[in-house]
Amino acid sequence: MSAPKEVLAQATGKTVKVRQLKSPARRTVDQEATLIGLGLNKQRREKVLKDTPEVRGMIYKIRHLVEIVQD
Repeated sequence: MSAPKEVLAQATGKTVKVRQLKSPARRTVDQEATLIGLGLNKQRREKVLKDTPEVRGMIYKIRHLVEIVQD
């Protein structure tokens, strides 16, 4: 039996770096809350997060406000 994807991501230490491009002004409450949940709240802020399905889902929800940064 194989381990769940999130356990594998945590074990391998995979991360994703996200940069906020646009302001949360005039966005819905849930989109603003998603930004705050990711640790972003101002333009051009960057955050390194664990690469889990939950984080990927949050990024997908606000994909028009953020970008994934390659190092």
